[in-house]
Amino acid sequence: MSREDDLRLLQEYTKSESLIRHMLAVESAMRAYAVMFGEDEEKWGQVGLLHDFDYERWPDPPDHPLQGSVILAERGYPEDVIYAIKSHADYLTDCPRVSKMDKTLYACDELCGFITACAMVRPTRLAGLKAKSVRKKLKQLSFAAAVNRDDITRGAEDLGVDLNEHIDFCIQAMEPVLKFDE
Repeated sequence: MSREDDLRLLQEYTKSESLIRHMLAVESAMRAYAVMFGEDEEKWGQVGLLHDFDYERWPDPPDHPLQGSVILAERGYPEDVIYAIKSHADYLTDCPRVSKMDKTLYACDELCGFITACAMVRPTRLAGLKAKSVRKKLKQLSFAAAVNRDDITRGAEDLGVDLNEHIDFCIQAMEPVLKFDE
């Protein structure tokens, strides 16, 4: 499957611009980590791009991501891509995160959403955003209240990366690709 195929699938199932922005952000972080770890950048990007494509239609567990995994299988996506996407859902206990790709998706998912929320309230958006500012916002529980802070911390720990370095790495990965409407 090409990235164009992935984008068509995403657009077929997702209309929300903010959800599409989130998937593009996670894709950029996944691609950057793939390069850092010497892994397949296209495959890792695909996992990041498609991880929530079914969420708008099936937001409730376990439909998300199980409905999407069926669609991906029907369309011929590789099993490791499907598994990584399923493993980002904590409630799917039969899909523990085992590969580096699985762990990276989990580590990037909530964090990229939170970084985006931080950027939205800054006049310079992602430019100049640092881990220190993000960590300060993490302590403010009323800010982006739907983001699970434990997932962010656990994700970095499971991936074996320092949280501050992980935050800065994701910001840097997101900056060239994430566009905001003013």
